[in-house]
This record gives sequence, structure tokens and C-alpha cells, in this order.
Amino acid sequence: MPPPHYDFLIKLLLIGDSGVGKSCLLLRFCDDAWTPSFITTIGIDFKIRTIELDGKRIKLQIWDTAGQERFRTITTAYYRGAMGILLVYDVTDDRSFNNIRTWHANIEQHASEGVNKVLIGNKSDWTDKRAVPEELGRDLARELGIKFMETSAKLNEGVEEAFFTLARDCKARLIDSQADAAGAPGGATNADGSVKVNQPTPSPAQMCCT
Repeated sequence: MPPPHYDFLIKLLLIGDSGVGKSCLLLRFCDDAWTPSFITTIGIDFKIRTIELDGKRIKLQIWDTAGQERFRTITTAYYRGAMGILLVYDVTDDRSFNNIRTWHANIEQHASEGVNKVLIGNKSDWTDKRAVPEELGRDLARELGIKFMETSAKLNEGVEEAFFTLARDCKARLIDSQADAAGAPGGATNADGSVKVNQPTPSPAQMCCT
């Protein structure tokens, strides 16, 4: 069986209200495309992109979740397998911003302890319709103890930075820290010298590494 074309696989999750642009962010990051059409995500969708971080090939499996209430039970089932979560709101919709605390509470309830998070204010190009000042986003991120940035999927502004930042944080927490532990007496390594990442048996809703 040929070896995979990546060193590690990391699962990320996009959550937030319906219509905030989660699918557009995913489309821009993975396919470098954008569409003005609004098509509601039904349940769960995902895309793959392999990036390079610190000389390692990282395969990102990015899950796009439906924001509607009727899909909330499906969505929460994917929280625990996530290694990093992007909480997305629409800067032109203050309701989506106000609901971020609820989404964050869901993470605290359903996701694995210590999961990396970043707060995203999307549609920053809509300056004439902005309802949530950037500083409010920064204040909320400070309150929640997570990173913050604004993005525009349409103009491709901040999108790469958002996903790369979260992927780098996940790598530092789950891979680099275990590599350091493996180098210490009693550290866990595979026969080929690679680092074991302590995760359950791999599945589409879980992270695995090779």
C-alpha cells in the first residue's frame, strides 16, 4: 500500500448561523472560487486541501455545517472529532454576531477539551452594510480567549490567514507538543520514528495521522 501524500491529517469545523458565508469561505480556501448564489448546506459537507507548514504536508479535512436549527443535532455530532473550529459571523448581521456566544457554548459542551478556535467576521467587504464594528469582534474574541480576524470570501481577503492560523495552532498543540514529549524519556514513537498522535480509531469524523 503506497504511503499517503501527507504527513498529518487535521480536521477543522466551520460553525455559525445560516447565511454567514461558511460555505463561501470553504469554497474560496479549497477551490479559489466564489459564488454570489446562496445555497443552504444540508446537514454536513466537507472539502480537502493539503498545505505545507514548517516543512510538513498537512492534509486539512474541513467540515462545513448547516446553521439552521433543524440540523443542530447533526452538527453537534461532529464537534468531538474536530481539532480546530472556526466560529463565523456576518459583519452585516448583528444577530449572527450575538449568537456566537451560543455557538461557543455548544463547543464547550460537545467538543474535545482544548480544541483550537478562531472567531471570524466574514463579509468585511460590505462596508456600506456593516452592522458589527471590527472592535466589537475583537472584544468578543478577547472575552472568549480566542483569536480573531475578519475575512472576505468574495475578495479573498484574510481567508488563507484564517485557515492557516488555525491549522498552525492545531499542529502546535497536537503534533509539535507530542513530538517534544516523544523526545523525552518514555516518549511514544512509532518504529519508523514518527510521532504517535493519541486519537481514537480514524474515521471521517476524527483526525488521524501517519
